[in-house]
Amino acid sequence: MAQEIELKLALGASGPHALRQHPRLAGHDMQRAWLANTYYDTPGRALERARIALRIRRTPDGYLQTLKTAGSGQGGLHARGEWEWPIDGDELDIDGIRQHAPDTIDAADLAQLLPRFTTDFTRERWDIVEADATIEVALDIGTIHAGDRQVPIRELELELKAGSAEALWQLAASLADGVALRPANASKAQRGAALHDGWTLPDNVADAPSHWNAALEALDAWQDTGHADYRHRAGHHLQALGGNAAQRLASALRDADDARPDTWLTPEMSRDWLAAWHHATA
Repeated sequence: MAQEIELKLALGASGPHALRQHPRLAGHDMQRAWLANTYYDTPGRALERARIALRIRRTPDGYLQTLKTAGSGQGGLHARGEWEWPIDGDELDIDGIRQHAPDTIDAADLAQLLPRFTTDFTRERWDIVEADATIEVALDIGTIHAGDRQVPIRELELELKAGSAEALWQLAASLADGVALRPANASKAQRGAALHDGWTLPDNVADAPSHWNAALEALDAWQDTGHADYRHRAGHHLQALGGNAAQRLASALRDADDARPDTWLTPEMSRDWLAAWHHATA
């Protein structure tokens, strides 16, 4: 088993173009690949409830099966268990799960696994050295499909390959200069499951164990649904969080009545998002 440590960032509509032009990535080779993914779960959503993601990915080189466990996350930074191995085609390798990731899924659930949703996207990838750490920068652009519903993928993942996790935030701060971005909590698997079943959030803002995480979850929901209730919820959590940067973001959300989630996020907000993260996790 490997441990995956990554920082997940949602991009505004202008973000992908600005990122490709960013001087921090200049001079680094970029690799591009089309990735098609099918996620699996039981009819009773056993994997979703256990915060396990199981997928088959079709790559230019063949098929990979991946299982990820819940792990831990804080405001966009995620650390979780990951098992990945090549398979012969687009059928689940049940024996491989028993071999590579024993005891992660019980036998009864293994027998009920079915396709649930898909994510199809182009990944543009750079390898960057930041503060003695090696980081894979991955820009994913595509679509999540669940039945007849779909939402766009426009996200940036900074995955730590070697070194300290603090380097992820240092690189994010560099990229925030001119790129519309914010930390995000929802993975593609979580977004696909929510698209399939409908987004749900706690009713009482005061009950949130972490106003920062709750704000990000509400923004992720607003991004995919466009429902103003989620935008209002995010603003309430940012207001409760305190700190000048969070207050400015809460004010911007209150004034965003006519804004779409994809255009609301601007490059000028990016440093406030990172400042709010440091305030929330200090």
